[in-house]
Amino acid sequence: MTLRGGGSPRDGNPVRSDAGSSRVRQAHRIDEVPIDDDHFARPPAPIDRDPGRPLNGSNGRREARRGGGLGGLIRFILFIAVLAGVVLIASLTVLRPVIAHAVVDYASKNPSALKLPFVADLVREDLGSALTDAPSSSPTEVTFDVVDGDTAQTIANRLQGDGLLKDARALVFIATEQDLTTSLESGTYILRMNMTPQQIVTSLLVSHQVAISIALRPSLRLEQITAKLQTVTGLSMDVQAFYDEVKHPPTALLADYPWLTPILPKGASLEGFLAAATYVVSPDITADGFVRQLLDTWYQQVGPDLLKVPAARGLTFYEVMSLASVVERETGDNADRAKIAGVYQNRLNPKLFPLGAFQSDPTVFYVNDTLQLAKLGFDQWQSYLFWAPLAKGTTLPADLPADLAGYNTYTSKGMIPGPICTPSVESIKAARDPDTKAGYLYFLATKSGATVFEKTYQQHLADVAKYGS
Repeated sequence: MTLRGGGSPRDGNPVRSDAGSSRVRQAHRIDEVPIDDDHFARPPAPIDRDPGRPLNGSNGRREARRGGGLGGLIRFILFIAVLAGVVLIASLTVLRPVIAHAVVDYASKNPSALKLPFVADLVREDLGSALTDAPSSSPTEVTFDVVDGDTAQTIANRLQGDGLLKDARALVFIATEQDLTTSLESGTYILRMNMTPQQIVTSLLVSHQVAISIALRPSLRLEQITAKLQTVTGLSMDVQAFYDEVKHPPTALLADYPWLTPILPKGASLEGFLAAATYVVSPDITADGFVRQLLDTWYQQVGPDLLKVPAARGLTFYEVMSLASVVERETGDNADRAKIAGVYQNRLNPKLFPLGAFQSDPTVFYVNDTLQLAKLGFDQWQSYLFWAPLAKGTTLPADLPADLAGYNTYTSKGMIPGPICTPSVESIKAARDPDTKAGYLYFLATKSGATVFEKTYQQHLADVAKYGS
């Protein structure tokens, strides 16, 4: 079981993929225990009597004389009835707890006995609030695996052990009463700590809301994540609402994240803070719920200490994130991240690099993709090829929208306006503490995967000639 602050994720051997979790139906009945007929008293055989024969022989006179004793017979019957009532009352007040305990204990070992009304009534009374109440008021989500071979009893025991049920018998009772004991389906489910036993039964045995796995890697921009969500099978989320909330985070959302408010410039999107991870979510997760999982996961990954940028660094944390996003798009090698961050930091130093521009290809690709996506319908994003170099001989338009102009780092000086993708923690660390000591101003990724660094443009051109562009 995995607890999420948000998440997600999950997480037994359920099968998961980027597009969801495959579902394999496995049904298992609770062991049926036959009720032995010998446990019940059989009525006596009927007496074959001649209805015309007197009860006490054929002598009519004797019967007539005994007719005067009818009142005594009635008094005797009343005495027996009263005595039986007294015994019954005594059994209900004195012996009932003993009998009830024996019946409840038997039913716990033989769930099929719950089909008998008087047994069900006694078990219901014994369970009390455990049958209707949630074990916690916390809405924390938990992943729970149902595996091949599970029965209602085995999953009930695990649910109780995980703190999702007060009493395992509650789930078995409800499942038996609603004839759902054969409705188990293997998979990973998302449950909440504040779910009632009936809600858990509904999720596991009725709606079969098997969790969906969504894998997000570092270096993805918001539109890529959005396109990814459009392809996830079984996800009922309003993806447009997700995109809108990230693009324009509402005040109510920001108010719930006090660590984010001081970082995020007014009007900025949540680009860069959409944590890379594998999320295991419920099929009906809302757009707002998923945004919160992404933010929660990001904060868990980064931690509060990394948010504190030394004053000597000369950058805000948001600017560090912007630089980190460029580093993330430039390399996947942890050994090169700090040096690449150092190159871009050195280019902001007018003494070392009078041009004062990043001159970063990924930022150009970002601008071009943004322009092209604007021409496509929202549902067409999933078929778009992101981060592709511009066609040979083409350049970005000279007149760019104001919100994009700063990302053309060949014409715009200084730090880019904001992150262009989600950077990894390693890239954030590199941008926070770049390696600037060597004074490198250029780098080139070779076909072998190695990266070469140079201080002068002439040396860089020599590398291009040697290794290729």
